[in-house]
Amino acid sequence: MNFEIQRFADTDFLKDNLVGFVPHVLAKEIIKQVTRGSSILRLSQVQILESDNKTFPVMLQGPGAYWTEEASRIQTSTASWDFPEIQAKKIAVIVPVTREKMQDTTINVFSELQPYIAESFHKAIDVACLFGVNSPFAKNIYDAAYNRGQVIVVGTNDTSGKEHLDLDISDTMALVEKNGFDVNGFAADIAFKNSLRKLRDANGNQLYVPNVDQNTLYALPIEFSRSSVWDETKAACICGDWKYAIVGVRSQIEYTLLDQATLHTVTMADGRPLSLAEQDMVAIRATMRLGFLPVKEEAFAVLLPRGAALPSSNTSSSTTSSTTTSGTTTSGTDVSSGTTP
Repeated sequence: MNFEIQRFADTDFLKDNLVGFVPHVLAKEIIKQVTRGSSILRLSQVQILESDNKTFPVMLQGPGAYWTEEASRIQTSTASWDFPEIQAKKIAVIVPVTREKMQDTTINVFSELQPYIAESFHKAIDVACLFGVNSPFAKNIYDAAYNRGQVIVVGTNDTSGKEHLDLDISDTMALVEKNGFDVNGFAADIAFKNSLRKLRDANGNQLYVPNVDQNTLYALPIEFSRSSVWDETKAACICGDWKYAIVGVRSQIEYTLLDQATLHTVTMADGRPLSLAEQDMVAIRATMRLGFLPVKEEAFAVLLPRGAALPSSNTSSSTTSSTTTSGTTTSGTDVSSGTTP
């Protein structure tokens, strides 16, 4: 993600400029931290929005080709299109700071605050785009897949008391593949790692491979969200062809330094809202505008947690499974041949 951020003279300390862009180096680092912490930004296709709204042409059905005899007329064909629109919405956070801290020339205030700003941004982005919680967007990944009945329940492939999570995951991938898409990544709760670490193929090799830079499952990237973002009652993991999940960035991170506002979302010990003027404090307000849209809902599928309710239109997912191969259990770990995606 490349952003051109306006530079200011006081790029380290925000004491002179009350309104503007986050200093170039710091904004770049904040954006990097937001991207690093956000499953959606790491998996999805990120595009720059030239305006608040942007339409993406999506082909629903392509033209067909026909066999023809020599000198015979060649048949014509047409393609059908849909034109979904992505709209930029504002995400923001306010961080109160004591005036003494802002005036302390030995402290780079933004450097200290940037990981917290980044964390608040990526949590809000992920929970909105994945599950639609407190979301300004019309669609989210979970609802897109669930409402289409593209779900498999954990335990679908259990046999004789043995768990076959690897086969459940493979069946979830198959729901995407039957629609003509290739799964290119997974999103899951960080607590799901324990179950994945136990997965082995017929030769005892790990199906889930943790790396420093990127974790993989079936040789595909898997991104983990923190428990405060992921709703484990709704999904164990989500897979899909993530190029059909588009994040549109309209504006980079901007800040405003507040010194007179009353923050009604913060209640002090005396039960009254935080008043910056009365308590000789300032607050940094950081904002960013972006949009989100799953342009092809059929490109995603959800592995539901054990015992989760199926969508009303889908009654077959809990019994639809691939052929389970024989396996043995060692120290509570399922050892099976698995299913190659």
